[in-house]
Amino acid sequence: MTGRRKGEWIELTLPGDTCTWEEVHAILPVPLKLWRRLEREDGIRRQGKKVLLKVFPDEPSSVPGEWTDLQVLFEDDYLLVVNKPAGMAVHPSEPGQGGTLANAVAGYYESTGQSCGVRHIHRLDQDTSGAVLYAKYELPHLLLDEAMREKGIGRIYAAVCGGRPVPPAGTVSAPIGKDRHHRARRRVSPGGDAAVTHYRTVESFRDAALLELRLETGRTHQIRVHMSHIGHPLLGDSLYGGRMSAFGRQALHGARLVLRHPVTGENLAVDAPYPEDFRKLLADLNV
Repeated sequence: MTGRRKGEWIELTLPGDTCTWEEVHAILPVPLKLWRRLEREDGIRRQGKKVLLKVFPDEPSSVPGEWTDLQVLFEDDYLLVVNKPAGMAVHPSEPGQGGTLANAVAGYYESTGQSCGVRHIHRLDQDTSGAVLYAKYELPHLLLDEAMREKGIGRIYAAVCGGRPVPPAGTVSAPIGKDRHHRARRRVSPGGDAAVTHYRTVESFRDAALLELRLETGRTHQIRVHMSHIGHPLLGDSLYGGRMSAFGRQALHGARLVLRHPVTGENLAVDAPYPEDFRKLLADLNV
C-alpha cells in the first residue's frame, strides 16, 4: 500500500508543501469525483507533509441484511469475493425484494461487525453460479469500476455445451443486442454492442464439452448468446436452445477472477470451486 490506514482515514506522505489532487493522485489514484466530495465534506486534513483522506468511512448498508451461509473465497479490509449459488439474483430488481446475494452480503457484514456498503463490481445471471467481487468502500469501488472498463479484471468461466466445438479453441467476436421478439433474450445483431468471447475445450464427452471461457466484454448473457450463435448452446439453457437434461439450469459457472488489488497493488487470482450440481453433471457425462 502507498499509504497507512488509520481507521476511516488513510495517511499519505506528500513530496512537497502543497496538497493538490494531482500530487495525491500520483501517490494514490483517488478519482477526481471522490476528491471533490472529500473537499466538500471535510474529508481532507493536512498535517505538515502528511495528508489524511477519509476514504474508508463507516456506512449503513443500502439493503437489509439476511443470514445465508455464504462461501467466502477472499476477504481483506477492502474487498470481498463470494461464491454465488445458482438460483440467487445478485441484487434486488425492485424495492423490498429479499433473498438476493446483496442481502446475504449485507447480513455477512452485520454478523462480522463491519459497517460497509454493498457494492458489486460485476454480475452473474441468476442461474449462473460462481465468484462475485465486492468493494467495501467507494475508493476501491471506483478504481475497480475503472479497471473493468479498461479490461483489467479477468473473468474466467467454466461451461458445458452441447456437442464439440470445431475448432476446439477459438474466439467469438459478434455484437450483441436485444431480441425484439423476446423481452428476456439477447441475440447477435449488427446493431448491437461489441462482444468478444474466447473459448477453449478442456474436456470432450460423447456429445458435449467442458469449456473454459474468457470475456473481453461483459454483455448481458454474452457466453450463452455466443455459444448458441456458433451452434453449441449450453446444456440446460432453454432460453438459447440448449439441450434440456436433469441439469436444471444453464451449465455455466464463474470459475476465476484475476485482478490487481486497487489499494494494495497485490496481484490476485481467486478461484471458485464448482457447486455440487456442476460436479455431478461432469461425473454423469463421464459415464
